[in-house]
Amino acid sequence: MRFTNTPLCADPAVDPEIFFPISEIDPREVEQTEKAKAICRSCRAQEECLEKALDGGPFTAFGVWGALTEQERRNLKRRRARSAA
Repeated sequence: MRFTNTPLCADPAVDPEIFFPISEIDPREVEQTEKAKAICRSCRAQEECLEKALDGGPFTAFGVWGALTEQERRNLKRRRARSAA
């Protein structure tokens, strides 16, 4: 996946596992999700990343992309579909 701006998650100092929590319910995983979202929110590629994830690019079905979880992205897609109808 190519981006116009280099995403912060591509920085070798950032553990990529942080963007793939196992659960959105477990308190430890919620903390991990919030850390991933914080990284995304400060990233110049956030919007581009989110749009790529919403377009269903490879590997984007799971994890945090563009500061949204899987469920948040599904909800956003539904809202957009309703707005377009």
